[in-house]
Amino acid sequence: MSPERLSILYVSQMPASPPRFGAQARVHGLMTELARRHDLTAVMLIDDEFDIEECRRAMQAYCREVVLIPNPHGREGLTKRLLQLRSLASTRSFERMRVTVPALQQALDRILRAKRFDIVNLEFPYLGHFDLRQAPSGEKPPPLVIDSHEIAFDLARQFARTGGSWVRRLNAGANWRKLRGEELGAYRDADGVYLCSAADEQRLRDHVPGARTAVIPNAADVEYYQPRATDPPADNCTVVYFGLLSTVPNIDGVTHFVQDIWPRIAEAHPEARCKIIGGRPPLSLLALAGPRVELTGFVPDLRPHLAAAAAVVVPLRLGGGTRLKIVEGMAMGKAIVSTTLGAEGIEAVPGRDILIEDQPAAFAHAVNSLLAEPDLAARIGQSARQLAVERYSWSGAARALEEFYRRVLEVRS
Repeated sequence: MSPERLSILYVSQMPASPPRFGAQARVHGLMTELARRHDLTAVMLIDDEFDIEECRRAMQAYCREVVLIPNPHGREGLTKRLLQLRSLASTRSFERMRVTVPALQQALDRILRAKRFDIVNLEFPYLGHFDLRQAPSGEKPPPLVIDSHEIAFDLARQFARTGGSWVRRLNAGANWRKLRGEELGAYRDADGVYLCSAADEQRLRDHVPGARTAVIPNAADVEYYQPRATDPPADNCTVVYFGLLSTVPNIDGVTHFVQDIWPRIAEAHPEARCKIIGGRPPLSLLALAGPRVELTGFVPDLRPHLAAAAAVVVPLRLGGGTRLKIVEGMAMGKAIVSTTLGAEGIEAVPGRDILIEDQPAAFAHAVNSLLAEPDLAARIGQSARQLAVERYSWSGAARALEEFYRRVLEVRS
């Protein structure tokens, strides 16, 4: 029998809190809910882009101990470019080289040998080469469970075919096979792997048939993301896209929307405006701004922007996992137009909870219908909110993850 209250060590390549983008939001959402019933310790790398003290304070609110290790490779610009060049001549992937930090292993050695944990939860497979199977002398090492936010090598393979500039495609083409071996090796070594969608679960099982898996979908804080009387009403003309704008799927999606879809919307609705929300946009996206296309940069609170929107768009053509932007938009009661890939893993009924279109003309037509018919947008948004509350809350996702932990522990006992 596993103990009622579990002691869980969370290991990650990035801090969980405060959440600024999708991957952080997943870890933050699950950890904060688990911390209501279990004891959490966090050992995580931290890049230069984060404020280490802000992250430490945020995580100490729900963790027993927080250890944040500065990542000397976690810088953009020249540091990243030089590491990419080194990885081209290496048998190791760029992702592995980027997180190979001796100080992280030293911290793990100290913590794992001082106290026995019931579960080690590894975020992403990139740190799978670290020695995580340790315990105090005479104790049995804890089982290792990996949170696979996406099938990373499959995403890199997509970039090699269609993603961005020829330089990006060259790097991805040289990298994805190395990443595949490392990633699948980490999954094979784990006692359990949980994924964001049934589609990703099947992709993993195709490569690792014996893997013990569970689907823990992305979710939203449905108490935080909800319509509020203090928010501005929908203005019937603003179309919103939001997400971390430095990632290849988001760069491609925004570019595709502004160049191929937005002109059709702007022609049909001269009053319409496009608002793109997210941090770290590259110059290629900044160049898309115009009188009716606004890039806001990072905003500390999405809710007023989402509340005022007539529609949220998710025109993604690349990626894996499930999109937090969809469940957060649904929780806010917004009508969403997405591609099939963008909505992958979300059990929403097209036409009732969401609109799904893949071709530019059809996508634009769906957005135009929401701008022209506010009652339709409100009806879809209400249905989306109900779905988010019933199926996509972090409390429900954390309960499902806890059940998976206990299933792993029963097999190991």
